[in-house]
Amino acid sequence: MGGGSSDGTSGANIAGISAQVAAAERIGYDGVWATEVGRDPFLPLLLAADRSPRLQIGTAIAVAFARNPMTMASTANDLQTFSSGRFVLGLGSQIKPHIQRRFSMPWSAPNERMREFVLAMRAIWRSWHHGEPLDFRGDIYQHTLMTPLFNPGPNPYGPPPVLIAAVGTKMASVAAEVADGILVHSFTTERYLREVTLPIVESVLRDNGRRREQFTLSYPGLVATGIDEKSYDEAVRTVRERIAFYGATPAYRGVLELHGWGDLHTELHRLSRQNEWDVMTKLVDDTVLHTFAVVGEPAAVVTELRRRFDDLINRFTLFVPYPLADEARQIIVTGLQRN
Repeated sequence: MGGGSSDGTSGANIAGISAQVAAAERIGYDGVWATEVGRDPFLPLLLAADRSPRLQIGTAIAVAFARNPMTMASTANDLQTFSSGRFVLGLGSQIKPHIQRRFSMPWSAPNERMREFVLAMRAIWRSWHHGEPLDFRGDIYQHTLMTPLFNPGPNPYGPPPVLIAAVGTKMASVAAEVADGILVHSFTTERYLREVTLPIVESVLRDNGRRREQFTLSYPGLVATGIDEKSYDEAVRTVRERIAFYGATPAYRGVLELHGWGDLHTELHRLSRQNEWDVMTKLVDDTVLHTFAVVGEPAAVVTELRRRFDDLINRFTLFVPYPLADEARQIIVTGLQRN
């Protein structure tokens, strides 16, 4: 297992990219991700690719429906070329209020729209790389014009792999049908992956004549750790808060229900509407905490991550929504990279 880090403590600030990339190299990460929250997810990756000749770079995620297949295909193609084939395009749908009210873009059935979005991008890339006439005619997107002036032509590395962020079973099915992998939400347990997500992915892959080995399962797992008692206690508190926050979200109720905790979601959701965040955090007991997160000293975290996920996922992203010392990061990253 290898991957990057998601810590919520130092977003992809353009001015700080060089230092962040240097730290990632020093610690030994395999790659770095940029998220689309308060900043564009692509510009930081351009700088990261320039600063490091080794690190894989990727979006986790870029909002697909804030753009169209042609603009996304073009940006992804440029980053794939500039990085010498080290770019991964991670796409997410976002939710209806953000697409309509923040981005002022159209919204419709997200699973069907995402499926067609990816297929349209692939048609565009085929026209550039293989000279196929561009003739994509879907229910949502139509791309039928590609003149020589606007055709960048093939690059030596081919199109980038496409990963789709999925929480529910329908989007997981879309990912297995049209993408190269899935970006699992951090509010996912080992049991949910084994009993819900993976069976759906493997079934759809079989139906489409693809093997599991051809598909990447990328998981940003919550970890609570520290190098001393104070930092450890802060990590545990922060991770409890994050679990409570996610647990209040209706879209994630299914994960809690699988474990028999549907009533916990109901209560967390009710309290969230009253802004009772401290009360919500107290409802995340040790059983829930240890189910959704790996908790312990850095070396113990490595052992537990390997036990839970070695045979299950391809890429693990260290999700620590609190400041974590480089020493602890390095222990975990080095441990996960050992064969």
